[in-house]
Amino acid sequence: MTDAPEIGEDQPVDPPDSRREATARRSAITGEGVTAIESQLRAMRTDAEQHIAHARAEFGQANERLKQRTGRDLIVATVIGVGIGAVLVASLIFVKWLFVFFAGAAMVLGVLEFSRALQVAGRRVDVVPQLVMGSLLLLSGFFLGPWVHWIAALVAVVVVIVWRLTAQMFTADGRAPIDVIGDVLVAGFVQLYVPFLTSMAVVLLAQLRGEWWVLAFIILAVAADTGAYVSGLTFGRGGRHPMAPRISPKKTWEGFAGACVAALVAGALLAVFMLQVPWWAGLIFGAVVLATATVGDLGESMVKRDLGIKDMSSWLPGHGGVLDRLDSILPSATAALVTYYLLAPLGVS
Repeated sequence: MTDAPEIGEDQPVDPPDSRREATARRSAITGEGVTAIESQLRAMRTDAEQHIAHARAEFGQANERLKQRTGRDLIVATVIGVGIGAVLVASLIFVKWLFVFFAGAAMVLGVLEFSRALQVAGRRVDVVPQLVMGSLLLLSGFFLGPWVHWIAALVAVVVVIVWRLTAQMFTADGRAPIDVIGDVLVAGFVQLYVPFLTSMAVVLLAQLRGEWWVLAFIILAVAADTGAYVSGLTFGRGGRHPMAPRISPKKTWEGFAGACVAALVAGALLAVFMLQVPWWAGLIFGAVVLATATVGDLGESMVKRDLGIKDMSSWLPGHGGVLDRLDSILPSATAALVTYYLLAPLGVS
């Protein structure tokens, strides 16, 4: 009886060369698979990059068309405006005294860019005393009350004027007397235009429920500006009926009509839902802020035209300078304070 062969005893064994060839074939197949996957991934990446580039190009073209129509980078301006607005609202709602720092930062930037524009135009402006007295003016408005604040404002104006005169005495540059008088007047104007008007918002902030009135008048000023912008762009394109062609040719009566509607509607809504006063008081509030905001906007345009500049600065992309955004808000602060004294007693519980 023959023994059964053990498993694999008489089975053919692949020679080493055959095994190497099989391994090479498997490696080649695997390599082809990896190469195919890499090619597919590269194709997907190229396709995605093309889609992104196409979308970016379309966005750029749309943005350029929007800039040509509106005259500014509206997307960047909107993002910056929303960011600043969020900080402003948060400071007023949660910890109202933080608004003093917000107002102080706006005042400092406004004084700096206004002083630089005046210096370029040939005026002598002492920036340091302007900033020091302006900061003290803001603090007095919040801590010392409105009546003491008027005395502080007078002192601030006197200090910057005397400083300019003293500095000119020690500067033997042969400056003409008429130019020195102009520098003195400019010194007082800078202190009153930026720090003092800013301090009026701080005085209002210090009153009972003053933070809501500050927020309300800023919302009204922004609503009027937005309404004028949208209405003017829609109905007054090309300057059909210019409002003040010698001062600001782009401002139209169509835009002013839009500002009226926006300010009055916003005033009535804010009166009922935020200020707790009758709706008709909100109409008065909206009309007052509309008037001061319009005058402030035209006034700043007149100053820029006199200085021969388009924007006070380029610190806020899409907006221009800080004063280009505060031109309607600064004079509205005083009007809002007066309106508060008149309308706040009408508050309903």
